[in-house]
Amino acid sequence: MNDILPIALPILVALVVLGALIPVLMKTRKNITNYPSQRDANDPVQGPGGGTLLEDRPAPPRGAAPSDAVDVEALETVEVPDNVAGLETVPVETPLPVAGRLTRLRERLVKSNNIFGKGLLSLLSADKIDENVWDEVEETLLLADLGTEPTMQLVDALRERVKVLGTRSPEQVKALLREELLKLVDPGMDRSLNVERHADKPAVMMVVGVNGVGKTTTVGKLARVLVAEDKDVLLGAADTFRAAAAEQLATWGQRVGVPTVKSDIDGADPASVAYEAVKAGIDQEVDVVMIDTAGRLQNKVGLMDELGKVKRVIEKLAEVDEVLLVLDATTGQNGLNQARVFAEVVNITGIVLTKLDGTAKGGIVVAIQKSLGVPVKLVGLGEGADDLAPFDPESFVDALLN
Repeated sequence: MNDILPIALPILVALVVLGALIPVLMKTRKNITNYPSQRDANDPVQGPGGGTLLEDRPAPPRGAAPSDAVDVEALETVEVPDNVAGLETVPVETPLPVAGRLTRLRERLVKSNNIFGKGLLSLLSADKIDENVWDEVEETLLLADLGTEPTMQLVDALRERVKVLGTRSPEQVKALLREELLKLVDPGMDRSLNVERHADKPAVMMVVGVNGVGKTTTVGKLARVLVAEDKDVLLGAADTFRAAAAEQLATWGQRVGVPTVKSDIDGADPASVAYEAVKAGIDQEVDVVMIDTAGRLQNKVGLMDELGKVKRVIEKLAEVDEVLLVLDATTGQNGLNQARVFAEVVNITGIVLTKLDGTAKGGIVVAIQKSLGVPVKLVGLGEGADDLAPFDPESFVDALLN
């Protein structure tokens, strides 16, 4: 018996220690959420580090039919310890004020190779405006992606006014063209973003679009716009299918001190991540939760159904106040087709046009609004972090004609 005791005693101690460690190890395998700082006087002070959601659950099979039966109740969050290794500190930047953005965008548009306005002014200022000139005007508008119906509407209006007034001077022609273009762009449309916090919940915004249009970058840039307006923002990286999309979004957030809820599992359930992001936004009393969704291919029915599922799951917690569709202005009519398909799946409330560089593609603003009845709310003209601003119809038309 005395011989067995020295052997059995260490084994018994090891079993006791292991039994105590098992609950701790199981807990750390759950989801993790962390926020970089205290948001207001009622919030507990959180540890430093990038805000993340680490989801340790099997990814759904790709191509599987989506179901709204997301086990959101099983998602659990715990704080990340202060001594987590490998977290990289990104300097917090001060975003450019919105007024400054508008000035920069207008200047860039004016300086660009704008054949849209310049071509029209040259044609309409000719000594003789015959059918050939009107045919060229029509062709210029169509090349500018204005669309067939708006082109006919503009040409007919210009024909009538030029005939009645008998004008030829560049100043008069420019004034006429400005008036008619402004009518088409429709300054009366509501272009405000629905980002006002509700009584007990944040405003929720979904950002959708196909791959390659700059969707995740747009979410990051828009976060900067909202931070410049003194909004508390939280980002949700629900694009779980594109490699490094979550890390890209988190970096954008860190640059302006905005936390990001994300998964560390490629192909994780986007709806679960979106749900957890909104839940975190409610708990942290933020003003706006922005959800970046996967770059859906509009001809993939399963993926579009998944997008609808993300919206329905979010609505279990809060209303979706804004659904922005990001489109590449250079894609022309293909962008219109994308917009129509997305509009069938989610209720699009606004358009973000990227790469609107003032070349022949300026007319896409009119074409999209006419087709969907949805306003263009934001435009981007460059790669810079602050090259995104609210769309202003008068500034846009003036820039085209200068």
